[in-house]
Amino acid sequence: MRTPTNESVGSDTADAPRLSKNAQPERKCILSGEAGPRDILVRLAISPEDADGRCTILPDAQAKAPGRGAWLGVSRGELETAMAKGHLKGALARSFKSGAIDVPDDLPALIASALEGAFKDGLGLAKRAGHVVLGTAKIEDQLRKGRAELLLHASDSSQDGRKKLDQAWRVGREIEGSGERGAVLPLDRAALSVALGRENVVHLALINRGGAQRIASAIARLQHFVGPQDAANEQAKTEDGAQQLAGAAEE
Repeated sequence: MRTPTNESVGSDTADAPRLSKNAQPERKCILSGEAGPRDILVRLAISPEDADGRCTILPDAQAKAPGRGAWLGVSRGELETAMAKGHLKGALARSFKSGAIDVPDDLPALIASALEGAFKDGLGLAKRAGHVVLGTAKIEDQLRKGRAELLLHASDSSQDGRKKLDQAWRVGREIEGSGERGAVLPLDRAALSVALGRENVVHLALINRGGAQRIASAIARLQHFVGPQDAANEQAKTEDGAQQLAGAAEE
């Protein structure tokens, strides 16, 4: 029997089943002071010093840039408020031990764009590696056979289309009755189609465990930063896949 997505069975290798939430490394947000999973927070890095000895803050979407970094655990709206009140510069100065730091006025937009780009790049790599399944019939087949590691829906996918594949997902994972669903992305079919080089990509599944973990982490970080959607139906869509993404990002 397959391991349910919210259970842990003890290994920390890339191909292992989900680990417990406590296994995740944590970082502290420089604005809220609260600690959170590294896979959710956004890392900021600084550029090399210019001729005047000043640096510029830049988003580090994949959290891999060398040198000292600072972490944000707030949503885009909260970051915009903090910037308007002048709180961010002080927090950055304390974190980087320097006052000679320039903060772009459009930093929230830069972060959102970088996070979306990291997700799309990850999808492209997964597709080239043969880990992405497209087409409703093919996806459903892989889901029912228990071969899919992650099920994703475009933000403008129909409720009926999602329900059909969500049911196949539960059947394949032997968790019928759990209510678990695929993740509804903060991206529409047009954005997914561009990322994958295919027309009308509404749903997709990943069939490789390691690739699914990386994609889930990228989505979780993007969704956490995007924050609550303005429309109630968009909020509901985000919540539909939150449990699945949180579990996959913990591996």
